[in-house]
This record gives sequence, C-alpha cells and structure tokens, in this order.
Amino acid sequence: MALFLCFVHSATKATLQLTEKMAAAGADAVLVVNPCFYKGKMDSRALIHHFTEVADSSPVPVVLYSVPANTGLELPMDAVVELCQHPNILGLKDSGGDITRIGLIVHKTEAQDFQVLAGSAGFLMAAYCVGAVGGVCALANVLGQELCELERLCKSGHWKEARVLQQRLIEPNASVTRKLGVPALKQAMEWFGYHGGACRAPLQPLTEAETQQLRRDFSTNGWL
Repeated sequence: MALFLCFVHSATKATLQLTEKMAAAGADAVLVVNPCFYKGKMDSRALIHHFTEVADSSPVPVVLYSVPANTGLELPMDAVVELCQHPNILGLKDSGGDITRIGLIVHKTEAQDFQVLAGSAGFLMAAYCVGAVGGVCALANVLGQELCELERLCKSGHWKEARVLQQRLIEPNASVTRKLGVPALKQAMEWFGYHGGACRAPLQPLTEAETQQLRRDFSTNGWL
C-alpha cells in the first residue's frame, strides 16, 4: 500500500479535526508542522503538549515536521527526543538542512522505532550518511526515479556515484524550493510530463526571467 501523507498546519483543535478528516479520506499518516504564529511562546513545553495531544487523538500515525525557513521556528531537539517515545509518532521530516542536527537526532532517538527523514533533495545524500532512513522531497515530484536511484546508491555503498548524482540535483532542487518555490515546481512538473497545474493565490506564476532561470538550473545539470 502506498503511503499517503497529508500535510497539516494549524492550532491544536483545528489540527485534531484535520487529522480525523484526512484519515477518513484515506491518509496513512499525517505530516504535522509545528504551530508558529506566536512563535515566541512556542517553546519545548508548548510544542510537546501540542504534538502529544495531536498524537493521542490522531487515528493515523503522526510525522513531525520541522521547516524553520517557513515557520521561523525549529522544532527543538529536546522536544523531538521526548516526542519520539510516543507510540503514535513515527518520525520526523527535518527541512532545516543542518546535517549535524539530523545526525544527533538519529543518535538520540535510535533506541525508539523512530524514522528521521531529510526534508530536501539538496542534502539527501548527507542525511543518509548520518543515519536518515529516507526523505520527503519536493523534487521527487519531478525527478522521482533519480531520487530513488540516489537512495539505492547510498544504501548499497556506491558513494562516488551517489556524490555525482547528488551534485547534479542541488541546483534544480534549490530552484523548486527556496529560490523560486512552488510556482517553479509546478512548471518543472509540466516539462517532465506531469500535471503541475496553476498556483493558488496569492502565489503568482513565474516571470519569463524566472522561467529561463529554472530551465537553466535543470538543463545545465543534464535534466533537460
């Protein structure tokens, strides 16, 4: 059975309602980002309480999601270490890109049945090197087979070939994430034969200059 992850971002009560709806719709797990609107108050105590309530009530397993570039708040290490002991929290998607942090989380949670996932294709190989078990990567919507190949190379110990492939993925990945974002991801999907569709407002389509930059980032690395 394919895993369907539903992304949930809301306050505790709304998050609980959404997890129930997504489970009813067929989600196998929910990816829950930390609440961040009052980020000055989102300390470890508050976040542990939030995720514990969600995990206690969720009918499907919960994957923690730390994405400081978007929330302005990194899920604290001590919170992850405590939450990993919850029987309905099965892992963490970490999009921060701090490999030392990812390695330390793997080390501190290895006694639990807890999976640490890279949140970006740009550092996927590095994450495998420090013990991550996989990744949840935007670029997989475009170059899914290539990311699976990177996983195969890393897990089989073919590090030289993995390094070459990883290097070719860095610029395209940056374009569809932090540089140009969702509009670029949707455009790239169209180029590769998938249906990206239009962005929802307030996101705007790429400008001509941005489209040319996106094409260069893919073509100079041999993907177009």
